[in-house]
Amino acid sequence: MTPAGGLRPQAPGPGLAAPEGRRRQVDVLEDKAIAALAGAAVGDALGGAAEGNTPEAIVARYGGPIAGIVPPFNADWRNARPIAPYHKGDGHVTDDTLMTNALVDVYAAVRDHLDAYDVADRLVPLLVDEKRWIPEYEAEGLLLHRVFLAEKWLVARLRYGHVDPREAGVGNIVNCGAAMYMAPVGIANAGSPHGAYAEAIELAGAHQSSYGREAAGVLAAAVAAAMAPGATPDSVASIALGLAKDGTRAAIEAVVSAVHGLDAAEAGPALRAAVRPFDTVGEDYRAPDLDARRPSRTKAIEELPVALGLLVAARGDYRSAVLAAANYGRDSDSIASMVGAISGALSGQAGVPAEWIDAVGEASRLDLRATGRTMAAVARDVLARDAERATARESAMAALAAPAAGSAA
Repeated sequence: MTPAGGLRPQAPGPGLAAPEGRRRQVDVLEDKAIAALAGAAVGDALGGAAEGNTPEAIVARYGGPIAGIVPPFNADWRNARPIAPYHKGDGHVTDDTLMTNALVDVYAAVRDHLDAYDVADRLVPLLVDEKRWIPEYEAEGLLLHRVFLAEKWLVARLRYGHVDPREAGVGNIVNCGAAMYMAPVGIANAGSPHGAYAEAIELAGAHQSSYGREAAGVLAAAVAAAMAPGATPDSVASIALGLAKDGTRAAIEAVVSAVHGLDAAEAGPALRAAVRPFDTVGEDYRAPDLDARRPSRTKAIEELPVALGLLVAARGDYRSAVLAAANYGRDSDSIASMVGAISGALSGQAGVPAEWIDAVGEASRLDLRATGRTMAAVARDVLARDAERATARESAMAALAAPAAGSAA
């Protein structure tokens, strides 16, 4: 069948970047940071149109696989699902990108590593105290009113429950809620997957527990690994495997093995079969199994392993990976956002179609390149502070290694 969703030419709107020929020069760090976050946002928008549906239903609805920006899956999107009256499709980003942008704002204010207290003191106020443009509402509103129940948990536990931020994620439904906005942590720790993993695990403790928290750490590590010069899809997957724990590690290993020799476009069934034993949601995405989203050391969220599997199957190619994620169905916006961030960090802006960035930015009224520029500047500030701390420790260790006064020769 003919792929659906051909690109629609759109002129850059207010606040959008100028055409390629007139863009200012950027260094590799900034280029990769822009591609990671713009790539995540584009994946979010492309995958959001068909979220919650099966691959067969997607093909039937659009007359073929999604190949770009498409209209909503349900024309009557306001009433199709009363719990979620969102205008998905048409290039609109979802809560994945809105939460990512909010975390970027927190980094921009702190200019250093973040912890769970920053989630409570800085991220939560952005959810409840400041109106922002919500593309799926086509209006300004509070992020609190758009985010899913697992993110509303942050406000209930941290603002009104006054729970210790380091433990606030315990008791929440275990899903991809924290992982979906952790790409900025990988950029802040560019080239240091271990540092990104530790920081994301600390941050996500305010939001998630169990394998939901673990996925946040591994996603951040994967982005940090992809930011490093010379990184490849296989090296990123290897680092993710080396850091992941329990069911998350087993799920990543299973999906990466399952896609060996497959192209991204044909990998969907193999990926679903490989991740099925670790996924608690079940086959009917809209009617989760009774043990869905409960803590477990043997399970994993579906989104992160599938994203890594598609990264490997697509051999790092952004377009192939993101479109395969959009056509996978189920939680397609989060899967496409995750693989979009990792593959974007690998390729830089040369790998992410500029026309998609411009079209999604125009439709969502967002400058999709601005967040990457901000995070590149933050990463430099973080590195400078890390260097100061390392120098101070080296001095302390040198003093500690010196002979103590009055000690025997």
